[in-house]
Amino acid sequence: MDTKLAPMHPGEFLREVVLPGAGLPKTRIAALLRLSRQSLYDLLNERAPVTARVALRLGRLFGNAPQFWLNMQAEYDVATLGKAMRRELARIPTLGAA
Repeated sequence: MDTKLAPMHPGEFLREVVLPGAGLPKTRIAALLRLSRQSLYDLLNERAPVTARVALRLGRLFGNAPQFWLNMQAEYDVATLGKAMRRELARIPTLGAA
């Protein structure tokens, strides 16, 4: 039985876990991150990815590593793109270990 959870978009994690714990309005979080409100809302609504610039800002504000945010984004991207590209990838041969 596979009990592995699907990767979470970092915006979902930010929206559901981090921001409620911060206890600040989203407009204040956007200002502290030096992001427009729209940019923050795009991230929270999973319409925008966490870029290196945003990861650096998130890491600084919430006291964790930027790599945490980038890794979460990368895992999400690989999982979602892997599903979308399944047929395309099946047509690419595997040559072996490099």
